[in-house]
Amino acid sequence: MCVRLRALLDAPDLRLRLLTGGSHLDRAVRWVYTTDLPDPRRYLTGGELVLTGMLWRHDPADSAAFVAAVADGGIAALAAGYADNEAQSVPDDLIEECRRHDVVLFEVPPDVSFATVTERVVRAVTEGRPGADEERWRDRLHALVATGAGPDEMCTLLTDRTGADCMVLSATGRRIAGADTLADDDRRGLARRYLSAEPLPTTVRLRTDRYALLPVSPRQPRIAGWCLAVAGDLDTDDPAVRGPIGEVCTLLALEWSRQEEARQVADRQGAQLVRLAGSDSAAPADIASRLQVAGFAPDEPIAVVVAAAAGGTPLTALLHEICAGAPDPSLVTGVDGEAVAIVAAGIDRFGELVEHIRTGAEALRPGLSGARVGIGVAAASACAAGLHGALEEARAVRRLGEHRPGQVRVADSGELSSHGLLLATVPDELRRSYTDRLLGPLVAYDAAHRTDLIATLEAFLDCDGSWTRCAARLHLHVNTLRYRIGRIERLTGRDLSTFAGRVDLYLALKLA
Repeated sequence: MCVRLRALLDAPDLRLRLLTGGSHLDRAVRWVYTTDLPDPRRYLTGGELVLTGMLWRHDPADSAAFVAAVADGGIAALAAGYADNEAQSVPDDLIEECRRHDVVLFEVPPDVSFATVTERVVRAVTEGRPGADEERWRDRLHALVATGAGPDEMCTLLTDRTGADCMVLSATGRRIAGADTLADDDRRGLARRYLSAEPLPTTVRLRTDRYALLPVSPRQPRIAGWCLAVAGDLDTDDPAVRGPIGEVCTLLALEWSRQEEARQVADRQGAQLVRLAGSDSAAPADIASRLQVAGFAPDEPIAVVVAAAAGGTPLTALLHEICAGAPDPSLVTGVDGEAVAIVAAGIDRFGELVEHIRTGAEALRPGLSGARVGIGVAAASACAAGLHGALEEARAVRRLGEHRPGQVRVADSGELSSHGLLLATVPDELRRSYTDRLLGPLVAYDAAHRTDLIATLEAFLDCDGSWTRCAARLHLHVNTLRYRIGRIERLTGRDLSTFAGRVDLYLALKLA
């Protein structure tokens, strides 16, 4: 079912005022969506009545960008209003932009809540199903909207309707809501299938049970969105099943959008903090003040996580999801092409945090579409005083870690003291040139004479140049070992009795 714009305009309890688009009042409304994002088009599927309190508007240019975005999203109409503020009305620039884009615009009276409008639209678009069961279902669905119920209540309603356990999972397998019947590994397994399945919805078998996996909203990026998992052999093509699942998914998508908007507000505040901390001229008192506003004590230990990736990877959403499962509170934001997280993790838990980030990043790998992601993690003993240094250190280890193989690369500040991380930054062409020059003669000699000079060199260096220990390891007489080392020195031009000679050949072996 649907509701026409004319019916909403004529509703005496809503008292909407038509500002533009009077020729489109027979347009059907498919659903309702409330937003104060400056560009909400990725959350729109077309046919929505969009409600906005205009928190995104700071000047006329903002109205132009917002209206262009919702028009591109194919909305049915826009309804704007300032709640509980009779002195303000819809600005002229917003009216003019709606007129220019041929968007229907209503003004919502300040004493009419958006919840009232939302309930009216939901009730109208879900009416028309025959039968007492359908009536009870519709009443409970309306009650969820009217009371602002959360995802758990939505899952309970769907379970009562279908008789099947259901749960909402994040892209890493975190349980957002619903039945708590699966072990962590099983939930992560369902999440992996959700990330990689083409197309969705899909049905998967988990041990003896089957689960239907559906995206809460097809417009959500999978690594940022929610997955609805419904247990049992339900036929999701059956209208009696597909209808309730689709309606609950729509409510879940609205809840996800609400939470996403709240995160984006926090992200903007976090971006200001990160930019301030990254400045060489920032006063520690200013950093401490912003940290307190964000919920961090100035003297508490923290960790900083920096992520970067090529292509269109939603980095901030990715880092949000990775940090969401950590036991410590965090602030995640996007700054200048990077995603940055500040985590209230003590030094004693730093290793645990790094492992959690590695596990979470690897869990999201199936949803990265081949994009390579680099993540750096650093710690600071005092938040306000150490934030700048930890931020720079995390960026440094992230850049060093990018030279490692693999699609997802996580490096931490403890590795800055390891030569292995530095060697990983050597370009491939220089690596080949160096190893060929030093080790090439040994490889050729071994191939021609069926000897083991490379293995002998590795053992000699591993034994710190000890003749007796190396000879014992290789089951050789010491004189035989001395003969082989002499041959290595002549072929490579390096003196293995010197520190410099050993370092040259050690690095060549590590680079090979």
